Amino acid sequence: MITPQKQVHFDRFEFKKWEPLDAETIVEAPVSLTVNGEPWVTSMCTPTNLEAMAIGFLYNEGVINAVDEIADVRVCEHGDNVDVWLTRKAERPRSWRRTSGCTGGVTAVDLLAMPDVRFDLGTPRLSPEAIGTLVEQLFESQALYRETGGVHTSMLSDGNAVILAAEDIGRHNTLDKIAGLCLLLRKWPVTRILITTGRISSEMLQKAARLRAPILVSRTSPSSLSIEMAHRYGITLIGYARRQRFNVYTHPSRVGLTA
Repeated sequence: MITPQKQVHFDRFEFKKWEPLDAETIVEAPVSLTVNGEPWVTSMCTPTNLEAMAIGFLYNEGVINAVDEIADVRVCEHGDNVDVWLTRKAERPRSWRRTSGCTGGVTAVDLLAMPDVRFDLGTPRLSPEAIGTLVEQLFESQALYRETGGVHTSMLSDGNAVILAAEDIGRHNTLDKIAGLCLLLRKWPVTRILITTGRISSEMLQKAARLRAPILVSRTSPSSLSIEMAHRYGITLIGYARRQRFNVYTHPSRVGLTA
C-alpha cells in the first residue's frame, strides 16, 4: 500500500552554511479507476481516502447520483487502482478533457452546459466575521499539510462546524474526496459551504455546484470562467480569504453586502 508521505534527505543552505536534513514530503502517485471491470482513467493524487475519491469522482462527473448505485468498491493490494462495481451498466466517456488541475485532472463534463443549477440567493447568509472563522477552521483541518507541506485541503462546513475535510496534492481531488465521503458516510448537511486552499478554476466551480454548495471560499484566486459560472449558478464566490479580509466576486448579498 502506498503511504501519503515519504521521508527524503536534502541539504539546506542558510546563513552562508550547509546543513543536511531529513523530512517528510507529500507523495504523488498514479491511481487508476476501474468501473465494472473496465479501466476508465488514471489520476495523479495523494493515496488517502481512495475509495471516497473514486466514488466522489463518479458523482461529480454525473455517473452516479447516490451511494446505493455502488455495489462494491475496493482498493487493490498495491494501492494503485480502485475497482468500483456499480449496480448497473455505465458507459465510459469517449473523451476526457484535461483540466487546469495542478496534477493534471480530467473531466468529461460539459461545464458550459451543466443543467438545473441555480441556487436561491436568499440562503445561506453569513457574517463577514464568519468567513474568518471558516478560514481558521480550514487551517486546523490541515493535518497532512503540517507534516509535509505541498498539499491542498478542502473542507465542507454547515456554517458552524467542520463536517468533512480532505487533503490531496491535487486541489480537484480534494473535492472528489469530499463528495465521496458525503456519499459513503451519508453526511449531507442542509447548509453546505466549501472552503479550499486551491485556486478556483472552472472544474472546481463545477464540483462545488454538483455538491450543491452555494458558497465557495478559497485562500487564493478564481479564474475568469469560474466567476462567470458562479454568476450563472448563483454561487457566492470568495477568494483570497484570510482571517480579517477576503474578496467577494459574485452574489455578495449572502455575506452582508447589498447593492
